[in-house]
Amino acid sequence: MNLLRSLATISGLTLVSRILAFARDVLIARVFGAGMATDAFFVAFKLPNLLRRMFAEGAFSQAFVPIFGEYKNRRGHEATKLLLDHVATMLALILFVVTLIGIVAAPVLVYISAPGFVKDAEKFDLTVQLLRFTSPYIFFISLVAVAAAILNTYNKFWVPAVAPILLNVCFIGGALWLAPYCHPPIMALAWAVFIAGIVQLAFQLPFLKKIDMLPTFRFSWTDEGMRRVIRQMGPAMFGVSIAQISLIINTIFASFLAAGSVSWLYYADRLMEFPSGLLGAALGTILLPSLSKCHASKNTVEYSKLLDWGLRLTFMLALPSALALGMIAVPLLSTFFQRGAFAASDVLMTSHALIGYSIGLIGLILVKILAPGFYARQDIRTPVKIGIVTLIATQLMNALFVYGMHLQHAGLALSIGLGACLNSAILFYFLRKKGIYQPEPGWAGYFLKVGLALLALGVTLWFGMGSEQSWLTGSGWTRIERLAVLVTGSVVVYFGVLAALGFRPGDFSRRAIS
Repeated sequence: MNLLRSLATISGLTLVSRILAFARDVLIARVFGAGMATDAFFVAFKLPNLLRRMFAEGAFSQAFVPIFGEYKNRRGHEATKLLLDHVATMLALILFVVTLIGIVAAPVLVYISAPGFVKDAEKFDLTVQLLRFTSPYIFFISLVAVAAAILNTYNKFWVPAVAPILLNVCFIGGALWLAPYCHPPIMALAWAVFIAGIVQLAFQLPFLKKIDMLPTFRFSWTDEGMRRVIRQMGPAMFGVSIAQISLIINTIFASFLAAGSVSWLYYADRLMEFPSGLLGAALGTILLPSLSKCHASKNTVEYSKLLDWGLRLTFMLALPSALALGMIAVPLLSTFFQRGAFAASDVLMTSHALIGYSIGLIGLILVKILAPGFYARQDIRTPVKIGIVTLIATQLMNALFVYGMHLQHAGLALSIGLGACLNSAILFYFLRKKGIYQPEPGWAGYFLKVGLALLALGVTLWFGMGSEQSWLTGSGWTRIERLAVLVTGSVVVYFGVLAALGFRPGDFSRRAIS
């Protein structure tokens, strides 16, 4: 299996998902704007989304995939299936209880996660109502992540990559057709979340059955593999969720700021997630199973080469993405969101947050590449210790940027990005210190060539975008045409310079360990 081809497949499907995500966000911005109702929904959706990333994509995947891969490679199909049944049953029971708590304790959860909403009774009550509809998403989407972990281990990467597309389709359907029949209209988005969880899970079940890995209800406290997964999940839940914990704390900060702050951060985060998902999430998805196989076979040389491959791709693709997001924040936001209830003032306020995120984009993506270097070795303690330091530093920066430097919501975005850079720097330091990663030759020349291409990209963006005011006052189609020309030209310039300096796609081709 060619890892570069797998990366292209996942990134391609992620691109489709992100395009649909932009369509959904454009619809949400146009129909609901950025105000009380959207603030309430984004908080109500952020809580189950956070738990999904912590329980499933975070703790479960990082703890389960290395052990599951070990069973698959060393113990045979029957033992692997038994482990899956026991672990899936245990997780489903936990998730059912967590979902019930989310429904019953919704007022308490909203009070904790967005205390600033308490002063507005209507806003608080709406958030509680929305959270009760979105809470079941925790159960369904976490099981979706279980299925994704299994399918990725069997190199069926494309199936899990389709699932987010279904979520966005449900959102678009809710905004277009359900909103007029709901009171208040924002409830349509809560229904869309609920339906999406069921649809995403149902889509993956036939593929699990095809590889004879469809879980059945079997539970045993004595299963040695399951107990290992449980022991790893606790620390992993914190270790891989630092950014998410920081985001929820940011929501608490933002709830005390001007109305619309939560929404401005959300829309900036959506644009930032575009390169993060296309590259960071896709690379992390591919690297963890591959690294786990290398560790199981004690192939330390290939282990290090895989990390080096991932780092080179990250710097080549993440740095131009960060530069572009920061430089053309207003053109991007005005083109995608400035219509209907989303005004030019919202574009400017959101651009401040997007610039803050762009500064730390490289760190946010590097964490997704470097953390699997520890988790594939079933080393949870090191990332957890680093995570604690990062979380403390991020909150100190929150206090400094928001209250000391008065950067408001932009300071919250900046602290997330800088915290991720700190996290990735410390992860890299310990990978080197422990001898897990040994850089391949040629990094100095590599950075010089990428730096020259970035310089050419920056000049192109600067002269190509024109004044920000022209984007805020231009018509919708004019903005679309200008942005298409600007982005296409910038991509051609950046990769053209790299090609002239000797970069070739074949240089990044790498086959996985079977």
